[in-house]
Amino acid sequence: MDLPSLRCFQVVARHEHISRAAEELRVAQPSVSRTIARLEAELGVPLFDRRGRRIRLNQHGAAFLRRVDRALGELEDGRRELADAADAESGSVSVATETMMTLIRLLPAFRAAHPGVDVRLRQSPVDAMAHLLRTREVDFCLASQPLTGPGLASVELLREDVLLAVPDGHRLAGLEHVGLAALDGEPFITPSPGHWQRELADRLFARAGVRPVIVCEGDEPGALLDMVGAGLGVALLPAMARDFAGRGRVAWVRLETPGSHRVLWLVRHRDVYPPVAARRFGDFAVECFRRQAAECRAG
Repeated sequence: MDLPSLRCFQVVARHEHISRAAEELRVAQPSVSRTIARLEAELGVPLFDRRGRRIRLNQHGAAFLRRVDRALGELEDGRRELADAADAESGSVSVATETMMTLIRLLPAFRAAHPGVDVRLRQSPVDAMAHLLRTREVDFCLASQPLTGPGLASVELLREDVLLAVPDGHRLAGLEHVGLAALDGEPFITPSPGHWQRELADRLFARAGVRPVIVCEGDEPGALLDMVGAGLGVALLPAMARDFAGRGRVAWVRLETPGSHRVLWLVRHRDVYPPVAARRFGDFAVECFRRQAAECRAG
């Protein structure tokens, strides 16, 4: 049992698919199959249930994966700690976020303050974030929904209103406030189920007994503003989206309903060693959003 075999098992367990694991590992598919077979022979139990070409992690595999994640995680923490000792002024930080829009203001400011730090970004659905943190694939997650799980620690970065975005010239454009009843039957643009905007919209509309007509749903929340500006429908968007209003002809209306806000959380795993670069990013993000909130209150 060696480290390459354990890493191979970890990737196969995550994908539950040999060919996808082989693509990520950049090795031939037969090599991955042989590695898993050798590991199972050495352990004396099957780690996957196989039905034709499909594989599923079984109870033995799930138990072993927890230990492998912990062991490889400890080794990664050791590598990070030694890298900090060797060069505390550079390093890297990896961040997962639901939409890149959230980082538009933060990242340029952080790069200017810490030019030696390499920032790596990935877009991720919220239901995959806890796994990314546990396996050290990212240092932080920016989530607009609470993340729960052992060892997760969250800091509130931002609490902002969610507004109704309508095309310029729409019958609701120019109003300061609007009730949800005015949206009954309105063409509505929304992310797919699972995104915080969709969860909020479904909750608000169900409470008000309103049924908008969903004309478009997708997996890129940042594209909603462009689609509203193109006149395809209306959407619920966070107040920060007004910074990007130049991308389309959009008017903004406040909702006359309680609960029309979102909270942005910075989430990390308490049991994972935080490199100096990650600690700097976390502290900077908290301060950056604190200043942003103060500017909004002053304005």
